[in-house]
Amino acid sequence: MLLNPIEVIAAKRAHLARLANEGGALGEQHALLVMDRWIARPKGSGLRILLEELAADGIKIRASSFDALALSTTIDFSDRGEVRLRLPEITFIEIKSANQPRVQPGFKGFFFAITESEIAASEQLGQRHRVALFNKITGELLLTSVPEIISRTKSMNWQLSVQL
Repeated sequence: MLLNPIEVIAAKRAHLARLANEGGALGEQHALLVMDRWIARPKGSGLRILLEELAADGIKIRASSFDALALSTTIDFSDRGEVRLRLPEITFIEIKSANQPRVQPGFKGFFFAITESEIAASEQLGQRHRVALFNKITGELLLTSVPEIISRTKSMNWQLSVQL
């Protein structure tokens, strides 16, 4: 089936809108803007200290298992003692953003992936690991968990992602 030029442009725009999510980064930034007590995942030595302090408590997670932290107060992530003291108060948040018009209120119809590292973090952190579903079109935000998502799941497609 051949498309006329207007249909080609419309199809390319729709495709670009899907790709514009940039791996969720724009959705993460959007969600961080609307949540006052959330900060982006620390980088560099702050992230290393955070992960090392978790590991000292027997919690071994990857940095890729969360995008943000919910904090009741500011934390200096370069200060190991402060991180150790505040660690029980930190909630680790994985953000999944939707930008498709088909996603309905309550996120019905939202299709996304949950990684092995996100599942492992959820199991180890329990209530301290949350998943924020964020609809960039409507602004709806639902704070949930991996077990709650799995209990709502209508279908699952397992895959193995590899890097060569």
